[in-house]
Amino acid sequence: MITRIPVKLTPKSSKDAVEGWDVDPDGRPVLKVRVRAIPVDGAANMALVALMAKALGVPRRDVNLARGSQSRLKMLEVSGLSDAEVRERLSAG
Repeated sequence: MITRIPVKLTPKSSKDAVEGWDVDPDGRPVLKVRVRAIPVDGAANMALVALMAKALGVPRRDVNLARGSQSRLKMLEVSGLSDAEVRERLSAG
């Protein structure tokens, strides 16, 4: 089972945080996430994966950056959790 999570990432933030759900300009749901890491050599992407794994309570290997490595809009894939489990774990934190 793989669940896809659309993410809007803000690098160079003052803190690492999952800020919650929002909508993109096209009206699609997107998870807003901030990381302290800078977007150089994939550092912000690695910080995003680590933060999401911790927030979801899964190993890092279960969180994969599927799309958007050079963009603020990204698509993460999480193995082993349903869409409902992902939303529940993110709203609980």
